[in-house]
Amino acid sequence: MKKNVLWVFFAIPFILGSCSKGGGSNVVPPNPPYTPPVVSSTFAKGADISWVSQMENSGYKFYDKSGNPQDLFALLKSIGFNSIRLRVWVNPADGWNNTADVVTKALRAKNAGLKIMIDFHYADSWADPGKQPKPAAWAALATADLITTLHDYTVSTLNTLKTNGITPDWVQIGNEVDDGMLWEDGRASTNMKNFAALVEAGYQAVKSVSSTTRVIVHVSNGFDNAHFEWLFDGLKKNHAHWDIVGMSLYPSAANYLTLDAQCYSNMADMVTRYGTPVMVCEVGMSAANPSDSRAFLSDIISRNNSLPNGYGLGVFYWEPEAYNWQNYSLGAFDNTGKPTIALDAFGTN
Repeated sequence: MKKNVLWVFFAIPFILGSCSKGGGSNVVPPNPPYTPPVVSSTFAKGADISWVSQMENSGYKFYDKSGNPQDLFALLKSIGFNSIRLRVWVNPADGWNNTADVVTKALRAKNAGLKIMIDFHYADSWADPGKQPKPAAWAALATADLITTLHDYTVSTLNTLKTNGITPDWVQIGNEVDDGMLWEDGRASTNMKNFAALVEAGYQAVKSVSSTTRVIVHVSNGFDNAHFEWLFDGLKKNHAHWDIVGMSLYPSAANYLTLDAQCYSNMADMVTRYGTPVMVCEVGMSAANPSDSRAFLSDIISRNNSLPNGYGLGVFYWEPEAYNWQNYSLGAFDNTGKPTIALDAFGTN
């Protein structure tokens, strides 16, 4: 009996402490600490930061999470990034992203211990699915001369980088070439043969400078399998070569799981159909939703890394450092210039 009395005495506090008015627990379990996706040692955790020199010239600075000012390249390296992507424009009006500007940024990337992707737009400004304008200096060229000029310009730019001690790991021949490039000559929907010849000229140019640099053909909307099959079937039929299929993906918090699943199916099809690896060359999500963005990034990184035979090569965030800049809202830094938790997805374990 004494044993029973003692048991009741000691048990009452535990019983009372475990109950609430509604009969549930008062104890709220803490959220488990976030863990970045585990990826292969060669997986590219990248960022396109082509705006950096222009932003710095406008007085922008970048800070670590504690508010300490840091060089952007070193900052990204410190939080887990291992690769940088830089766009190249032929003769931009303000000079940003021309060959000299790209060399300066590429040297900074190399000195920070980061791998480098070069993204040729073959334009004086933006080239994307809605516009693929020729550089002004190329506008009057016949198609055959345009193909030769693209080849020679690619060789010249890469040799300039090489002279400065830089050999890119990857080179994109065109940017988001959903309907080809260098319109109208290279518009894929009206002349796939010309587009393929331009891609092949770029491919051969890259390999003539560096046989180890891998060539990417990059298309937007990574979830659109039918479009990818149409474009890459056309390139293959017309004897163009590429080493990597590149994709862009810009979902919202509401649809990223659906688009990620569709994107994974497309990636798997590209591997099976063409036997080439896949890289997600551009991603982004609203900077106002860093938690959702981190969840999206964790998912797409994991999916790309899970492709069979190591054929998922990496994911690049497009301009994460852009804050309060040119009305761009899909970066991953807060309004004070510090990286948000979205970029924790690129961290190391």
